[in-house]
Amino acid sequence: MNLEQAVLEKLRQLPVDKQREVLDFAEFLHQKVTPKAPLRSVKGLWADLDIEITEEDIAQARKEMWGNFPEEDI
Repeated sequence: MNLEQAVLEKLRQLPVDKQREVLDFAEFLHQKVTPKAPLRSVKGLWADLDIEITEEDIAQARKEMWGNFPEEDI
């Protein structure tokens, strides 16, 4: 019996709720070993749109977005 067959045999002996846990764990392990696509920078997202945005523009937009955000008391 190979590994896959042994795992399937044990899996079939479990109740359905435990089978779901095994599936969740297998998906978790799969995500850990699957290479992630590199994230594109914000600048790269509009690179082909011929738009000029500076760091100052971004800083100003952040200030406008978060400027009136209520601060929590610590």
